[in-house]
Formats: sequence, C-alpha cells, structure tokens
Amino acid sequence: MDLKSKKVLVTGADGFIGSHLVEALLAHGCDVRAFVYYNSLNSWGWLDTLPPDVARGLDVFAGDIRDPNGVFEAMKGCDVVFHLAALIAIPFSYHSPDSYVDTNIKGTLNVLQAARKLGTERVLVTSTSEVYGTAQYAPIDEKHPFQGQSPYSATKIGADRLAESFYRSFNTPVVIVRPFNTYGPRQSARAVIPTVITQLLEGETELRLGSLTPTRDFNYVKDTAAGFIALAEADAAVGKEINIASGKEYSIGDVAQTLISELNPNARIVTDEQRLRPDASEVFRLIGDNTLIKSLTPWRPQYDLSAGLIDTIAWFRQPENLARYKAWLYNL
Repeated sequence: MDLKSKKVLVTGADGFIGSHLVEALLAHGCDVRAFVYYNSLNSWGWLDTLPPDVARGLDVFAGDIRDPNGVFEAMKGCDVVFHLAALIAIPFSYHSPDSYVDTNIKGTLNVLQAARKLGTERVLVTSTSEVYGTAQYAPIDEKHPFQGQSPYSATKIGADRLAESFYRSFNTPVVIVRPFNTYGPRQSARAVIPTVITQLLEGETELRLGSLTPTRDFNYVKDTAAGFIALAEADAAVGKEINIASGKEYSIGDVAQTLISELNPNARIVTDEQRLRPDASEVFRLIGDNTLIKSLTPWRPQYDLSAGLIDTIAWFRQPENLARYKAWLYNL
C-alpha cells in the first residue's frame, strides 16, 4: 500500500507519539484526520504547538475513543487508521484499572468494529513492549510469551488479542505495532527521560527516581513514527504483530547519569519510594528484536540514543516547553 494521498485517521493525535505521527504523515503526503480527546477548552493537545500553517491543514475530530458512535463517525471516509489513543501510565493503572479497560480494550474494540463495518483498508493497533513483561530471553522477539505485570499491560494484551481475533475471524486488515520505549520532545513527565531532564533543568541537585537497575530499549520518537508508516505500507505486515525496537538496552541509572553529566554534574540520585513499582510488577529487562520489521520494510533506526537525547534536551531547554512541566511533582 502506498499511503501518499490516502485519507488516514490518527486516534490519540493530541498525544506524544500521535502528534509526531501526524506531522510525519503530513510530510509523507497523506490527508490526515486527527482524532483528539474532546474537552471544553477546544484544546488539541500537542497539536496546538504545531506551526499555524500546519495546524490549519488538519482535519480535526474531537471525540472520545470510548464512544462507539463517535469513533464510527471519525473513521468514515478514512482509508487507514492508526489507533494510538490509550491510557498508558503504569502507576495510574494501579488504582484506576477500570478506566484502562474502558479506554484500552473497549476503545480498541470500537475501532475494530467500525473498521469491519466500514471496510477500512488497514488498521494499525498500537501495542507496547510492556505486554512481554520482564524478558524471559533476550532480545525479545514477537514469539516471546506475554505477561501482564500491571493493569496497563494487561489491558494492552487484551486489546492486542482482540485485534488478532478480528483479523482471524473477519479478515479485518490489522497490523499490531509494538513500539519499545519511545522518547523525545513532548513526552509526558511520567516517563523517565523527561522526568530526569526537567528536574535537572529546574536546578534540582537531588534527582528523585525509582529503581535504577531496569533496562529499556529506547527509541527516538521520529524513528517510531517512521516505523508506523513503514508498517502501514507493508502488505506483508497484515495479520502480524511487529516490534519497533533498536535492539539495544540501557539501564535507567546509566541514562540518568548521562543526563546528569550533560545538564548538572553536581546533581546526585536519591530514591523516591513512591516511584518504585511493586517487585512483581516491575519490568526489569526490555530489549527488542527488530529482525521482523527489518525483513518486512525498509525501516532502520536513524537515531542512536546519544543523537536522540541531544534533540530532546534542546527541545526541553526552550522556556516555553519547560514551562509546561511540573518538575517538582511525581507525575503518575
């Protein structure tokens, strides 16, 4: 499939990855409809920060992914759907699991039902590396067992399996896209890299973090967006679940020390107990195998961690961007 000139819908377009994907799709020549979460302020989330000439070219639909009628209306006339809308914060899922079921599982069901009725040409459902839990072997390929170590990951496992069932039962052209740990400009401070950067840029000398030993496979957001587009255009990806991963792992502690050296060498790390996950819930190792995506598409990571961090730090250094964050708070 050639996406150029296709009408595409991005759910969760107001979020971190979604807003970057919208930009990438526009640059790719797509006609983009952006599904944003309805609110009385008429906020489009991160899309509000796009240049005015870009924002005016968007077809924006405000709705709620939990509402089947709204989802159906948003998907009318769209050839391809990139479904990114989700609740993703793991700590928040500990005390509000119901909302994760409603958003992540039922929201995905709404997209799949609409796609089936409308005959959508392709549906890309966003998964997460968290569905694997702590690596039972490394690198983690798509045959790795699933393990729901948080309510969040459990709902994403459920959403993935619903997507698989629609492909197998109704031949719905589904691709399950599984990004590993994406980072970059606009990411919320619930993630470790923005948490570290914002604390250091605000002059904190005691960097408050949770566990430092877990490892993650970090992927710059532009690489992740490029992976979505490549998989949408790969006919052989239909019916498969596919990692977007760098194939490299870094510990949280090592990444934090790298950022300390760059931004505030006088800072030291202190353990913040409220940031620690329960032992059985913590995912201690994530490193992805990207063999499948590289065999199906021309996609290759264009940013190593060093280059991605340089761009990310530069974005956070801009006062108008840093001002959006509350570095003194623990963000669930």
